[in-house]
Amino acid sequence: MRAVVYNGPRDVAVQDVSDAKIEKPTDVLVRITSTNICGSDLHMYEGRTDFPRGGVFGHENLGQVAEVGNAVDRVKVRDWVAIPFNIGCGFCKNCERGLSAFCLTTADRSVVPNMAGAAYGFADMGPYRGGQADLLRVPYGDYNCLKLPPDAEERQNDYVMLADIFPTGWHCTELAGLRPGESVVIYGAGPVGLMAAHSAMIKGACMVMVVDRHPDRLKLAASIGALPIDDSKGSPVDQVMELTNGVGADRGCECVGYQAHDPDGHEHPNMTMNNLVKSVKFTGGIGVVGVYVPQDPAPQDQLYKQGEIVFDHGLFWFKGQSIGTGQCNVKAYNRQLRDLISKGRAKPSFIVSHELPLDEAPNAYKHFDARDDGWTKVVLKPAA
Repeated sequence: MRAVVYNGPRDVAVQDVSDAKIEKPTDVLVRITSTNICGSDLHMYEGRTDFPRGGVFGHENLGQVAEVGNAVDRVKVRDWVAIPFNIGCGFCKNCERGLSAFCLTTADRSVVPNMAGAAYGFADMGPYRGGQADLLRVPYGDYNCLKLPPDAEERQNDYVMLADIFPTGWHCTELAGLRPGESVVIYGAGPVGLMAAHSAMIKGACMVMVVDRHPDRLKLAASIGALPIDDSKGSPVDQVMELTNGVGADRGCECVGYQAHDPDGHEHPNMTMNNLVKSVKFTGGIGVVGVYVPQDPAPQDQLYKQGEIVFDHGLFWFKGQSIGTGQCNVKAYNRQLRDLISKGRAKPSFIVSHELPLDEAPNAYKHFDARDDGWTKVVLKPAA
């Protein structure tokens, strides 16, 4: 089968690899029809993680079931399914608590002895190949496959967002503690930040502010009723304080991660975190879903080589704020969000800028990584 293979920093290629296949009775084999390039993929693409050469990218996947193992009961051949990027078992202590991002069964403890959690095509998240390919093996398929409504084939660009970024955006607002009638500031208008804004609008936030500097992304934020804040035009903290009468936002969302840049292009892994502390009110809540890693093999900030940042902890403590962090437990949200899409209450496909055949993945990675104008979200179509 074809797959997007990582050959080194900024070097991916569509190559022939051995076919994915059923390996255990609980496996499901999915023929991938839509698979997204994620901002998290770019950390690996740029060589800023220890993702192995020869590994296959792709953790935002949707497709049609091609084969099921003998122990699979619920999922049937020809079902349309969205596949959470978390690989959970469904029966460990964490999965039973709804914490599927921290599964104890599927974790690869050869990397970290006390590791929890696994994902497709993701650094340090197990040996599982990604789905930017013709086929994907889904372990514990009855648990991990979300069955989709009859309109799934026609609305793939909406439903594929259930694999990661729509639940992740929703999760960020949950971590922040957002409630109806509250204001929220979101740092980052990439796909996840836009999904956090979309989620906040659905939840009834009274004001949704989105900080970025890319006109195409800020335009998308405005298109759903959010207030765009261009941090290249002045301090984003000052702009938030002005919009909130000097009080600050009730809640804040970090949707950038450790490769945050200032408008001049200098990287500051602590920038958005400290701006959030300043932008959010006393006793406010902050949710962090932007990726931060324990080690950065190519740091532009030497402190971050070991995953450490200079954080305004004194101000954070003084303001009595709270922070929630971590990868999204997709299974906790994807059924509800699927139904919001199905009934027309949510349309996450508004961020899609490009639908491309799988063979065009290397060029798509270059454009998306460069933040070229108009490249807001790429959906690869292996069957095209």
